[in-house]
Amino acid sequence: MYIARKLDVAGVLETKSCFLFGPRQCGKSSLVRETMPAAHVFNLLSGDTFAHLARNPNYIDETCRDERPIVIDEIQKMPSLLDEVHRLIEEKGKRFLLTGSSARKLRKGGVNLLGGRARIRNLHPFSAGELGNAFELDRAINYGLVPGIWFSDDPEEDLAGYVSLYLEQEIMQEGATRNLPAFSRFLEVAALTNGEQVNFQSIASDAQIPRSTVQEYFKILKDTLLASEVPAWRKGRSRKTVETAKFYMFDTGVARRLSGRKKLVRGTPEYGHAFENWVMHEISSYADALRRDAEISYWRTRTNLEVDFVVNDEVAIEVKTTRSATKSDMKGLAAIGDEGAWRHRILVSDEPRPREVDGIAILPWREFIDRLWSGNLF
Repeated sequence: MYIARKLDVAGVLETKSCFLFGPRQCGKSSLVRETMPAAHVFNLLSGDTFAHLARNPNYIDETCRDERPIVIDEIQKMPSLLDEVHRLIEEKGKRFLLTGSSARKLRKGGVNLLGGRARIRNLHPFSAGELGNAFELDRAINYGLVPGIWFSDDPEEDLAGYVSLYLEQEIMQEGATRNLPAFSRFLEVAALTNGEQVNFQSIASDAQIPRSTVQEYFKILKDTLLASEVPAWRKGRSRKTVETAKFYMFDTGVARRLSGRKKLVRGTPEYGHAFENWVMHEISSYADALRRDAEISYWRTRTNLEVDFVVNDEVAIEVKTTRSATKSDMKGLAAIGDEGAWRHRILVSDEPRPREVDGIAILPWREFIDRLWSGNLF
């Protein structure tokens, strides 16, 4: 079963080549297959294809003589091939879609990502905006939205396999680190602090690794698109704020599995943290799919007033799993009202219907998703 994705890479290729990055198994190949069936495809995971192109990069030019776009899957496996891609773009006007799990290895090899001759797009796991009525919150919270796991008849087992595959292929084979046991310990601690302010020294102590190594490992997570950094918002008018960033894992199921937690149940703090993580996923997925500029930050004062997400200095979003929001749940949103000019202040909740209190919109999560993906928030 194919779920239509919101990201239109075929449209991008009408005018320019494109890099398409995303974590493993997030649907890059399916997107290409379903939306670009006529394209020439070279999959570098194929031994024969890899060998052909390693011996003769000109093989692409020799076999792709028409105007159809050319897809190279897993381009990070052969960064040197970008020289030939560059030549074909410049000399023959060819259009390429270059997919990969990250740009880390390309940049590490000194590749400049074609010097602006190709756009960059990121593909996330499924979103509620893409799944529509097929979306199930509890399933998403516990097992995540990686396509193969979403459709699995045994998602827990497949989550375990996915984590192992990532550690083996994404980290070791790509040469990101040589110390897999240390990185495994770091991943568990990082997953347990998912969505919280980062304390590098505390994580270093818990994972038994140096602080500098923790900082490098977080950079690996960012480079491989497995985590997003959310900086503190410091543009308020009056209150003093914290400056420490937060990190959110790219998928709630992967985060739960890495942390070693069992199934999350509504009403627990762990479920609430995962719910917040999922809202972050929806915001960033929407922004990347539809090319909406989104500077995402969070706000927290020295007196612990907090708003989970601030988007483009004009939308403030707090996330609670409550079915009956109180004034206490809105303290942060009420306080941030004095710090800027807000287009929207929103409490995403589990309430049954939308309402408004003192200029704050209390939205059921489904209503929030509908407004987000319809373009009515930013």
